[in-house]
Amino acid sequence: MRVHGAPARPVSFRLEAGTCLVGAGSECDVVIANSSVSRQHVELGLVPEGISVRDLNSRNGTFYLGQRVQAMTLAPGARIHLGPVEVALDADLDTLEGGEPYTDATYRGMIGASLSMRALFGALARLEGSLVTVLVGGESGVGKELVARALHEGSTLASGPLVTVNCGAIAPELVASELFGHRRGAFTGASDARRGAFESADGGTLFLDEIGELPLDVQPMLLRALESGEIRAVGADKSTHVRVRILAATHRDLRSEVRANRFREDLYYRIAVVELEVPPLRDRIDDVEELANRFAQVAGLTALPAPLIARLHARRWPGNVRELRNVVQAYAALGRLPPEAPGSGSSGHGNVGNEPVIDVTRPYADQKDELVEQFTRSYLVRLMQHTAGNQSAAARLSGLDRSWLWRLLLKHGLAKG
Repeated sequence: MRVHGAPARPVSFRLEAGTCLVGAGSECDVVIANSSVSRQHVELGLVPEGISVRDLNSRNGTFYLGQRVQAMTLAPGARIHLGPVEVALDADLDTLEGGEPYTDATYRGMIGASLSMRALFGALARLEGSLVTVLVGGESGVGKELVARALHEGSTLASGPLVTVNCGAIAPELVASELFGHRRGAFTGASDARRGAFESADGGTLFLDEIGELPLDVQPMLLRALESGEIRAVGADKSTHVRVRILAATHRDLRSEVRANRFREDLYYRIAVVELEVPPLRDRIDDVEELANRFAQVAGLTALPAPLIARLHARRWPGNVRELRNVVQAYAALGRLPPEAPGSGSSGHGNVGNEPVIDVTRPYADQKDELVEQFTRSYLVRLMQHTAGNQSAAARLSGLDRSWLWRLLLKHGLAKG
């Protein structure tokens, strides 16, 4: 925690277990020199859900979001006020980020012997028992939903349901109803009342996949639900309290989305208490053989022959693990590998064809994301060729923020120096 707005000793305090006292008295763990702060003002403690806050009958009260509170549990990242003094209850991420990689090549159904995946497994293991809000980043097809499932299974709410909502697969006008439910007659077509995802996930975990696609007008509603645990169905007169852990995922750079005013900054900081990144498959080619053989086993095949594994190693995998799974399934059905999609050759300089490869047996959203990834890389190659590698000129031509352009170049293996 960190104190703002008044002298404090210490200014920041790390609570590793149990409780601590905050107040003006010298006996407190955090001593604040301000006349509005009582001698023993508030007690803070670590609980699985986050941080417990208990006001100790202070003169001027403890406030959260402008409301005086006596006792409540807050998620890391929240701010409370003791008069004019702000106390930031931030998560200590040093332990999470600085730990050793996981020793095993599997974790709760996930596979990865590469260092990057074992580092991810180590972070997940250190989150065991926690209910902290987590934002999972990574390209389409890397397996962000598997990370969410692993986080749910390792939480204290594992006995409750895991409910998944793909924010990019819902019509914008129906997102609020999908999340919070609706009452009969709330809008045209609402012939019956319907529970929303928050209510369905009560006592468990709500996984908001592709949260970067969430419409701006729904984002304040989500923020209120996260802050207070109170939800109100569309057309309802009263709110309902739910106990839900939130996990979110996105393939977008939400910081850039915030700068472009497409995503609320306060919501970003609320969902990104802990950020995890799932590496793309091209950055962990050593994992291809184990993954492919696992998919082959599920499809009823024995271990794949070495020449076939070598051919799989040579691919770029723009669709990541999802693409590898589909390729192995196609091999199991046809006895041969399907051709690579346009623009995904090993040289990395192919173009997206005028007629994209379309497989109507696969979900629309999956193929759309893969095509967008292919287009993005082809666009960047042409852009940097046109500007002779000048990133400032490329940023001006493309209309992209230079830092975001750099991240895209780095992501697609096109950054130099």
